[in-house]
Amino acid sequence: MAEISVTSLLVLSSLLRLAFLLYGLYQDATSVFKYTDIDYLVFTDAARYVANSSSPYLRATYRYTPLLSWLLLPTTFNPQFIWFSFGKVLFAAGDILAGYLIIQVLRIYGFTATRAMKYASLWLLNPMVATISTRGSSEGLLGVIVIALLWSVEKRRVVLSGAILGFAVHFKIYPFIYAPSILLWMQPPNQPDLLSKIKGFITKDRVVFSIVAASTFMGLNLGMYAIYGHPFIVHTFLHHLTRLDHRHNFSPYNTLLYLKSSPFTPDPLYPAVTLSNLTIERLAFLPQILMSAILLPLFARNDLPSTMFAQTFAFVTFNKVVTSQYFMWYLVLLPFYLGRSSLMKKPVKGVVALVLWVITQGLWLGQAYQLEFEGENTFWPGLWAAAAVFFLVNCWILGVVVGDIGRMGSVESPAISEKRVASK
Repeated sequence: MAEISVTSLLVLSSLLRLAFLLYGLYQDATSVFKYTDIDYLVFTDAARYVANSSSPYLRATYRYTPLLSWLLLPTTFNPQFIWFSFGKVLFAAGDILAGYLIIQVLRIYGFTATRAMKYASLWLLNPMVATISTRGSSEGLLGVIVIALLWSVEKRRVVLSGAILGFAVHFKIYPFIYAPSILLWMQPPNQPDLLSKIKGFITKDRVVFSIVAASTFMGLNLGMYAIYGHPFIVHTFLHHLTRLDHRHNFSPYNTLLYLKSSPFTPDPLYPAVTLSNLTIERLAFLPQILMSAILLPLFARNDLPSTMFAQTFAFVTFNKVVTSQYFMWYLVLLPFYLGRSSLMKKPVKGVVALVLWVITQGLWLGQAYQLEFEGENTFWPGLWAAAAVFFLVNCWILGVVVGDIGRMGSVESPAISEKRVASK
């Protein structure tokens, strides 16, 4: 990586995505197994409704902000064979911009250009990332938003940070978990003991950040509600409390969600007590929120980017719905953690973590393939057991990450350190 420039790295990552995009067009045209993700069809169908002055929520399973359907309006233009892929190009461009911002934030932390590009390559040259975006997943756009949030926080752009967070939570709910970490990271200097920290918690930066974030979030929501009414609230937010998605779901809740989503008529001779009547999945958010939004933010003072990575990893791991696209949520933050992690200092440990993460995914995918394409009943114990093993591996990796962050000393960019010295 020593002889490559940032521009060359971005061009190389663009060519990688172009290759996947062109291959996807070929596979869609020649194979019964389509490259284009079903979600992309949902997005583009919603855009067509908007183009016809209707609501995107007329498209069944559209569970996103209307802003996404607005962004994809060009996919409705003619000729369709050219414009239909506009969204895929947009999402891939989001990947690349996120990678560029990763380099910029790593440089803030004192990384050399070469070292910053090395770690950014984990995102920019990652085939999984390139595949997911070029199949039509919008997570690349979310990656840009999250890294822009991190950049603005590190630069002490308080108003901009609040606006980006408010927009991020409107675009996709989960970034709300970063708010506690950012607020704790904003701890003023010269507050060594707990009492002084409690007394001095309310600061101008924290108040401004909170007001701007809340105002941006509520402003966007009120605007969308004024246009689309109650369906906007139901499909964008409330749906996630009761969703029962079980397809392509790596979570151990998979089998339970499948049973819950199936119609059930009890036999009058037997009590109607089955797994399909349980409501455990409604409580799934409790350990998820406890870990990602309450406990892990306490580490933010040690290393904000690594803490955000741990929060996202925990949020995805404990979510009742886990798909490959969700891995993008924490992969975009991985470069910030790895640089100071034991997974890099102890290569064997890092390789074991990577191999287990990949192999357990493969086990699940093998069971899912037999179910969906071979018609074999692998729900129990195969599919559930594979999901449970993958979950346990992720819990072990999360433990490693949290242990690393706990041992890290407080890290600040040189620019921030200078500001703190000047304020004394």
